[in-house]
Amino acid sequence: MDERIRLRLDVSYDGTDFSGWAPQPERRTVAGVLMQTLDLVLGAGTATGLTVAGRTDAGVHATGQVCHLDLPAAVWREHEGRLLRRLARLLPPDARVRAMTEVPADFDARFSATFRRYEYRVTDAPWGAEPLRRRDTLAWPKPLNPAALNASAAGLVGEHDFAAYCRRKENATTLREVTRLDWRRDPDGILVATVQADAFCQNMVRSLVGAMLVAGDGRRPVQWPAGLLTRRERSSEVTVAPAHGLALVEVGYPADPAEYARRAEETRRLRVPVAEG
Repeated sequence: MDERIRLRLDVSYDGTDFSGWAPQPERRTVAGVLMQTLDLVLGAGTATGLTVAGRTDAGVHATGQVCHLDLPAAVWREHEGRLLRRLARLLPPDARVRAMTEVPADFDARFSATFRRYEYRVTDAPWGAEPLRRRDTLAWPKPLNPAALNASAAGLVGEHDFAAYCRRKENATTLREVTRLDWRRDPDGILVATVQADAFCQNMVRSLVGAMLVAGDGRRPVQWPAGLLTRRERSSEVTVAPAHGLALVEVGYPADPAEYARRAEETRRLRVPVAEG
């Protein structure tokens, strides 16, 4: 049997015209476009086992997505010096592979990850989003108070059952640990929420943002988002924020490659992550 090696791919994409990451029949997806391009360059079926850190939903962007795949070692040796540029020529302009790195065979883009970090961009300018940023910035119709946004965020940090904010999956837990959740207003006036956790359940980030925004514009008290954590079913009061404001910006891994396998085993034992964003 031919020796195979594992590659880590760092990927960016504009999610506007993708139906999310995961392959779907008759739909344009990031994984589908990436595998089609790799098959074109390397030969059909040469790259196998494509696994992603976080399966983003339709319309969600990424600047720091990570995935892995396996290649015959001989194929990698033949193509490694020029594969990145060949992919750049053949991939559509809304998807980029920014780096390809050989990693240990026990690296798992999904289960070895220690955290995922997202950002959500919102403008409360009365004229709406700048035309060049309309694809990645939500225009909010009311003025937003950063202090209120951060007060509402504070009660959501920590390990909680986020059932009120998740689309429940059978046999999947909604227990998550949010290690960072805060808002900043950048010099251009854009409000940016940073949300970091060990993992997220489906629609969790956008649901959290939706709840904080109505606290930030004064329609709900700042304690309201945290108060929903007592519920054990998805709350119909929470409006999921639109996908286009959200981007996956970083996935963290153990600094020591020797820890990849241990982290993956630990994650599998705790839970099976579901679709994120």
